[in-house]
Amino acid sequence: MGVLPGRGILCTLFLIILLSEGHFRWVEAQHCVWYGECGESEKVPGKKYNCNYTGPPRPLPPEGYELLTELCPGYDYGNRSLCCDVDQLHTLKGSLQLPLQFLSRCPACFFNLMNLFCELTCSPHQSEFMNATKFNDTNVVEVKYYIGQTFSNAMYNACKDVQAPSSNVKALSLLCGKEAKDCNATNWIQYLFDINNGQTPFPIIPIFSDVPVSGYTPMNNKTYSCTEGLEDGSGPCSCQDCTQTCGPKPVPPPLPPPWTIIGMDAMTVIMWISYMAFLLIFIGGVLGAWCYRKRTIMSEYGPILDSNNPLSLNSDNPDQVNASCCETLGERFENSLRTIFSSWGSFCVRHPSVVICGSLILVVASSGGLVYMRITTDPVELWSSPTSQARQEKDYFDSHFGPFFRTVQLIITTPLNDTFIYSPYIGGSDVPFGPILDKDILHLVLDLQLDIENLVATYEGQNVTLKDICLAPLAPYNNNCTIFSVLNYFQNSHAVLDHSIGDDFFVYADYHSHFLYCVSAPASLNDTTLLHDPCLGTFGGPVFPWLALGGYDGTNYNNATALVVTFPLNNYLNDTVRLGKALAWEKEFIKFMKNFEHPNLTVAFSAERSIEDELDRESNSDISTIVFSYTIMFIYISLALGHIHSFRRVLVDSKISLGIAGILIVLSSVSSSLGIFSYFGVPLTLIVIEVIPFLVLAVGVDNIFIIVQTYQRDERMPQEELHQQIGRILGDVAPSMFLSSFSETVAFFLGALSNMPAVRTFSLFAGLAVFIDFLLQISCFVSLLGLDARRQEGNRLDIICCVKLPEAQETKTDSFLFRFFKKVYAPFILKEWVRPIIVAVFVAMLSFSIAVVNKVEIGLDQTLSMPDDSYVLDYFKNLTEYFQSGPPVYFVVEDGVNYSSPEGQNVVCGGVGCNNNSLVQQVYTASLISNYTTIGFTPSSWLDDYFDWVKPQSTCCRYYNTTGAFCNASVVDPSCVHCRAMTPSGKQRPMGDDFMRFLPMFLSDNPNPKCGKGGHAAYATAVDLYPGNTGVGATYFMTYHTTLKDSPDFIDALKMARNLAENITQSMDHKVFAYSIFYVFYEQYLTIAYDTALNLSVSLASIFVVTTVLLGFELWSAVLVSITIAMILVNMFGVMWLWSISLNAVSLVNLVMSCGISVEFCSHIVRAFSISMKKNRVERAEEALAHMGCSVFSGITLTKFGGILILAFSKSQIFQVFYFRMYLAIVLLGAAHGLIFLPVLLSYVGPSANKAKVFAANSRYAGTERERLLNY
Repeated sequence: MGVLPGRGILCTLFLIILLSEGHFRWVEAQHCVWYGECGESEKVPGKKYNCNYTGPPRPLPPEGYELLTELCPGYDYGNRSLCCDVDQLHTLKGSLQLPLQFLSRCPACFFNLMNLFCELTCSPHQSEFMNATKFNDTNVVEVKYYIGQTFSNAMYNACKDVQAPSSNVKALSLLCGKEAKDCNATNWIQYLFDINNGQTPFPIIPIFSDVPVSGYTPMNNKTYSCTEGLEDGSGPCSCQDCTQTCGPKPVPPPLPPPWTIIGMDAMTVIMWISYMAFLLIFIGGVLGAWCYRKRTIMSEYGPILDSNNPLSLNSDNPDQVNASCCETLGERFENSLRTIFSSWGSFCVRHPSVVICGSLILVVASSGGLVYMRITTDPVELWSSPTSQARQEKDYFDSHFGPFFRTVQLIITTPLNDTFIYSPYIGGSDVPFGPILDKDILHLVLDLQLDIENLVATYEGQNVTLKDICLAPLAPYNNNCTIFSVLNYFQNSHAVLDHSIGDDFFVYADYHSHFLYCVSAPASLNDTTLLHDPCLGTFGGPVFPWLALGGYDGTNYNNATALVVTFPLNNYLNDTVRLGKALAWEKEFIKFMKNFEHPNLTVAFSAERSIEDELDRESNSDISTIVFSYTIMFIYISLALGHIHSFRRVLVDSKISLGIAGILIVLSSVSSSLGIFSYFGVPLTLIVIEVIPFLVLAVGVDNIFIIVQTYQRDERMPQEELHQQIGRILGDVAPSMFLSSFSETVAFFLGALSNMPAVRTFSLFAGLAVFIDFLLQISCFVSLLGLDARRQEGNRLDIICCVKLPEAQETKTDSFLFRFFKKVYAPFILKEWVRPIIVAVFVAMLSFSIAVVNKVEIGLDQTLSMPDDSYVLDYFKNLTEYFQSGPPVYFVVEDGVNYSSPEGQNVVCGGVGCNNNSLVQQVYTASLISNYTTIGFTPSSWLDDYFDWVKPQSTCCRYYNTTGAFCNASVVDPSCVHCRAMTPSGKQRPMGDDFMRFLPMFLSDNPNPKCGKGGHAAYATAVDLYPGNTGVGATYFMTYHTTLKDSPDFIDALKMARNLAENITQSMDHKVFAYSIFYVFYEQYLTIAYDTALNLSVSLASIFVVTTVLLGFELWSAVLVSITIAMILVNMFGVMWLWSISLNAVSLVNLVMSCGISVEFCSHIVRAFSISMKKNRVERAEEALAHMGCSVFSGITLTKFGGILILAFSKSQIFQVFYFRMYLAIVLLGAAHGLIFLPVLLSYVGPSANKAKVFAANSRYAGTERERLLNY
C-alpha cells in the first residue's frame, strides 16, 4: 500500500506535463515563426532571410492591403493580423512571377499554389505546421513545412496539364526542374522550396502527411479541382489545361482493312479469275472456228464468187462498188490528203532551194527566241502551280509573315562507341550517356560551330558574316544569331561547358547535370543544380531537345547518337541584294564543310541552296551522258538509212548526209519550239530539255525511215519523173505521218491543261516541237531527199558530192530487214497456232498490270534527285536515320477575325472561357492522337500568352505613367505602373481599345527572368498588325508535325493538317489553312492519281478522235489503236511496280510521252492494214507488218535502244530510274504491242477493207507497173 501513493503522484505529474505541453503547443499555434525581412541571403544574392519572431500575428499596415487582396485574398478580413509585413508580400509577389505567368491560365491551379505560399509566408497559424530549425542571429535560415498529402496531390492534379503555349510544352516542364512527365506532387513542391531554384533564399523542407507529425498538424487547406470554378467567378480550366474537362480521349478511326478475297489481294483474285474466264472463252472460240473450217468443204471457186471480197469478180457492176456513205466519205478524204501531199511533195523536189531557204528562215526566226530563254530550277516553280491551293497559301503566308527562313544544318555523329555512365552526386539512378555527348566531342563540335559562325563570304565586294543574314528574333536588343544546338545550353561557351562545382572528392554538378536539366526545361533561365547556368539560348529562345539531338529513344535524350546543329537564316521575298548575301554565305559554308575533316566527327550537312546547286551540277554532269546517248542514235540513223546494194557502191548508196540532215531537222524543230515559247516568256524546265529531244527524235526519225524506206522499195513508173515519184510516195505515206504527228500534237496540247507546271510545260513544248518536226519533214526533208536521190542516180558519193563513180548496171534488191519481216517474221507470228499464244501472253500481261496498278507508290524519294556522289545524299540518309522532329506547321487564321471581342477570342484561344472547339483546342486535341493526325505538339498561342502577360497580377505589362511608353519588367522605376488595374474588370481579358493598346507592347517585349511571357521572340512574326496598330490582321498558331520519313508520311501529314484546318474553318466560320514548307512540293500527290488518269484519258480520247478522222472515219480502226495504246499505258504501270518506279510529275511526263510514242508504234500499222487490198484479215495484217513494221522497228526501236542503254551509266539516279528504266519500258512495250500484238489483233478483229478505197486503188493502178508491185 506504500507504493501506491507514490505511483499516483508520478501519474499526476506525468498528466500535468502532458497537459502543459499541449497547452504550450496550442499557445504556440497562435504565434508566428517569422515576421519581416532581415539579413541578405548567403546562398541566393538579392534575396533576404525572414526575421525570427515567435510573437502573435501583427496587423498589416494599410499600404499592404491591395497587395494582400491580390496575393492572398483569403486573409483580407478583420484587422488583417498576419505573420508577414509588406516587404514580405512584395518578395512573395516577385518570387511567384514565373509561376503566375505560366499557371494563371488555370485559375484553380494558381489558387491552390498561392494557398501553399500564402500559408507559408503570412498565415497567423504558422506555428501549427511550420518549425524553424536553424537560425543565424536574428535570421531564420531553415524551416520545416508540414503539408497535407491530400493538399499537395490536389494541387498537382489541378496543375499537371496546364500548357505553356509559347514553348509547345506543359508548364510544369518549366517549373518542376524536370520534364512534366517525370514531375509529381512531391518533387514539384520540393523543387519550389529548393534553394537551387534561384528564388528560395533559404532551405524550406517540405514534409508530407495527412496526420499530425511530431506535434505539428500539416497544412491541409481547401483546394479546387481544375474542373471547378472559384468563388471570385473564375471558371473551370480549359480542356487544354485540364484533361478532366475534356471527356474521353479521342480515338482515331481504325485503318481501313486491306481489300481481300479469301485472304488474298482482291485485285489479284479478280484479275486471275477474269483472265482464266477470258482464256476459256477465247480458246473455245478459236477451237470452234478451227473445227468449223475443217468440216466445211470450200469450193475452189469460193474466193472468186465471194462477193465480200473486194477483189471478187462477182460484183454487181465492175465500174462501181457497194460502199457505205462513211466508206465513200473516208475514201474522198483520203484521196484529198493524197492529192495535197503529192502536189506538195512534187513542189518540194522541183524547188528545193526555195523550200530549204524558207525552212531555214523560219527555223532561225523561231529559234531566235532562245536569247530570251529562261530555265526554271526553283523547285517551287517546277512542282507547284501558281493557282494551286498550296501555292496560294504559301504566297499568303509569305506576304503576311515573311517567307519561311532558310536552313543551314549539320547532323554530327562520331565513330567512337564508348558509352559512359554519369552518377548524380545527390543520388538517383545512374544515367548512361552516348559517345556523342562526351565532353571532348562537345568541345570539338563547339569549335566547329564557332568556326562556322566566323565564316566570312564576299558578295559584290562586301564581306558577309553570319550575323548579317541570320535569324535574330530579339534584335536589335539582342543580336545573337539563332542556333539550335545542344551547345546553346552552355551559351556556346567552352568555359560554361567546363563549368563544374565540386571539391577534391566529389563533383556536385557539371555539364552532365546541366544537360539533363536543360533537356527537361529548355526555357529555364537558371538550372536547379549548383551551377545555376541558364538553359535559354544566347538568342533569347529555348532550344528544344528534339531539334538539337537525334537517334535517341523516347525522351531519353542522354542516349542520343547524333547532334543536330541548325542555323536558321533570314529569307527575302523581293530583296535580291540581301538574298544574294545569304546565298554567298551559304556557298562559303558549303565550301568550308566540304574541306572539314576530323577523325572523331562524321558530319553530314546541307544548306538551303544545296538541292538547287546539286540539281544544276547534275544537269551539267549529265550533258555528257545525253550527248553520248544522242551521238549513238545519230550514228545509227546515218548508217541505217542507207540501203547498200554492193560494196562498190557503199558511198553512193549510203545516206549519211541525209541522215545528218534529218537529225538536224529534228533538233531544229526542238529549238524552234523552245524559241517560240521563249518569245512568250514561258520558262523552260530541266525535264523539257532532257525529255523533248528524246521524244521528237523518236517521232521524227520514225517518219524519216518511213519516207526513205518507202522510196527505196518503190519502183518508178514509166514516164514518171523523180519529183512525181517522190510526190506520189509522199501522198502515200504523209497521211500516216500526219495521223501520228497530229494525234501526238493534239494529245500533248491537251496534256497542257494539267495544273502541274512540269507536265504543262512539257506538253506545250512537246506538242509544238512534234508538229514543227512534221512540217519540216514534209517540206525541207522531202527537198533534201530529192537532192540526195539525184545524187544517187548520178552515182555521186555521199558527203563528197563532187566525186562521181562510173556508170554500172546494178540490180535493185530489198533490204535485209524488209525481207526478214516479209518472209520470216510476219508469216511466223500470224501462223494459226502462234496467234492464240500471243493473245494469251499479252492479255496475261494486261491482267497482271491491272492487278498492280493501285500498288504503284506515289511520291518521289528526294534522294533520287541527287547525283550518286552528292554530299546531300549523306545528309538525307542521316536526316532519315537520326532526326526525330517533324517540320513546323502553321495554322493561319486569315484576316477578318475581331480579336478585340469575346466572340472572336473564344473561337481561337485555348484558356479559361474559350470554346471547346476553338482553334487551339482542336489542334491540342489532334496532338493527343499524333500517330493518326501527325500533329506532334500543343500549338503555341500568342493570344493565350498575351492574356497571361497583360494580367494585372503580373509584372509583365507596365508602362511609364509620364509618357505611356512600354516599361519592361526588368526596369526598376517608380514611374512604371501596371497596364490594368487590380479590379474585377481589370482581371478580365482585355477587350476593345484595351486589347490593341497593349498588344504591340506584348509583341515587342523580350522574355526575362521577371517576365517569361514576353512575345517578341516567339510571336513577333505571328501577328500581322494593321498600319498604325489599329487592328489585328492575319495571324498564325505554330506546332510541329511528328517525325516524317518518306513520301507517304509527308503526303499523309499534308492531308491530315488540311482536314484539321477544314474542321477549324467550319467551327470558326472563318477561313483557316495549314501551312508548312513542304506542302507546295507534296500537294501534287494528293491528286496525282486523278491527274494521271485525266491526262492519259484526255490524250487517249484525242488520239481516238484524230485517228478516226484521219483514217477516213474508220471508227473501228481508231478503237483498236486506242485499245492497244491503253494496253501499253497499263503495262507501263505494271513495269513501274516491278521496277519500283513511283508515280510523280517526272513519271507522269514519261507516261504522257509514252502515249505519244505509242501512236508511232500503232497508227502506221493500222493505216497500212486499212488500205491493204489483200483478200483476208490475216494477209492484210501480214502485208501491213511487212511494209510498215521494218520502218517502225528500225526507225524507233533500234534508234532508241542504243541511246537508252547509255542512260544506264548516268551518275544521276533520277536518270537511271525515271529515264533509263521508263524509256526502256516505253520502247520495249511499244515495239511488242505494235509489232507483235497489234498485227495479231487486226488478224482477228481488224476492220473490213474499205470498199471505196480498194475500188479507187484498183482504178488508179490498173494496167500500171504499180499493180504488179502491189500483187508482189
